[in-house]
Parts: sequence; structure tokens; C-alpha cells
Amino acid sequence: MTATSNTDLAGWRTRLAAMAASSADTDGAHDGAHLDRVWRTAQALLEHHPDADRLVVLAASYLHDLVNLPKNDPERDQASRRSARLARHQLAQLGFPPEKLDAVAHAIEAHSFSAAIPAETIEAKIVQDADRMDGLGLVGLARMFYIAGRMESGLAHPSDPLGVERDYDDRRYALDHIMVKLCKLPDMMQTTAGRDLGRQRLAKILAFRKDFSAEWNASA
Repeated sequence: MTATSNTDLAGWRTRLAAMAASSADTDGAHDGAHLDRVWRTAQALLEHHPDADRLVVLAASYLHDLVNLPKNDPERDQASRRSARLARHQLAQLGFPPEKLDAVAHAIEAHSFSAAIPAETIEAKIVQDADRMDGLGLVGLARMFYIAGRMESGLAHPSDPLGVERDYDDRRYALDHIMVKLCKLPDMMQTTAGRDLGRQRLAKILAFRKDFSAEWNASA
């Protein structure tokens, strides 16, 4: 691993954020603030893995959503592969270290839940954990409802928000997404620190789900 100074990282972060911004659309759940949060979480995870390549993690954190397809797009599982190809091309033009391009591309490809590509390197595992962490906790809840609104989903089932007597359907009801996907994320984290933080954030989501249901079904 070639060490990268903090000054070099700061310079690359500015360039990478600008690159990501030039490809961004109007999706507020996958905007520059999301990328900043992914990088901040990745930095926290890097503290537990000092041998990981910080520049690779930085680049993948900012470029993993260069191609962002809607959740209900039939080609959603191809988005991370397309992002990796585009990132490789644009990074080469920026003079990014060529020996790190494969590692960045793999971390971008493997971050996606829908692509189901195994993360083979510690850098890919950190980026995957950091991105999935942004789907948990209070920010994760806000993103969940925002995305559901863009997909024209309802907030919750009219009479059975917790899915006690029906199958979950997160295409129709936003609240169902907690049990369909989000509750599974902590145990899928690749790093120990990621699993610990993921479980803390999941607890907040599950508490919200319980309180939401109580209000949703409250008598007038």
C-alpha cells in the first residue's frame, strides 16, 4: 500500500466531490451530502483498519453513485458496474494513480445491495459498510421516506402498518422497507465496527416503527 498524506487526501476529496457533483441528478437521497456522510463513516471505520488504502476508500466513497438508477428501474442491479466503468475512465483522465484503479472499481461495484457482488478487499468492505450505514438511523429513515415518495409509494398499510396479518410489500408501503431490507443490514456488515454501529442505528429505526404504528392506528 502506498501511503497518502492528509494533504493529498484533502486535495483529492475536492476533485472527487466536484466529479461526483457533475454527474448528480435531483435525487436528494444520493446527493453530495450523502457522499460526504459515506466518507465520514468510512473514515471512522478506517480507524479500525489502518492498513487499508485511504485513497481507494475516498475515491469509491465519492464515486459509487456516478450512475444512479431509481430503485424500481429494471436495470438497477447494473448501476454499480456502470459507475465503476465511468469512475475508472474519469479517474484516469484526472491522473489518479493507475495501480489503484482496479481497487476503486471493485469497491464501487461491490457497494451495491442489488448487484450482490461480494466485497473481496478491506477497502470494498469499508465502502459497502459506510454506504449501507446511511440507510440506517434517523437519516436512513428520512432517506427511506424520500425515496418512497419518488416511487409514489404510500407511507404504510392503512390498517396493518406492522404487517401482522399480511406479507410485507415495500413497493407499496414505505414502512415495510424496514423489515424487508433495513433490519437485515447490520448483520450483513463486513466489519466488526460496522456491525456494532449498524445495530445501534437499527434500534432507533425499530423504535420509530413501533411509535409510528401506535400513532397510525390511534383512535380519534
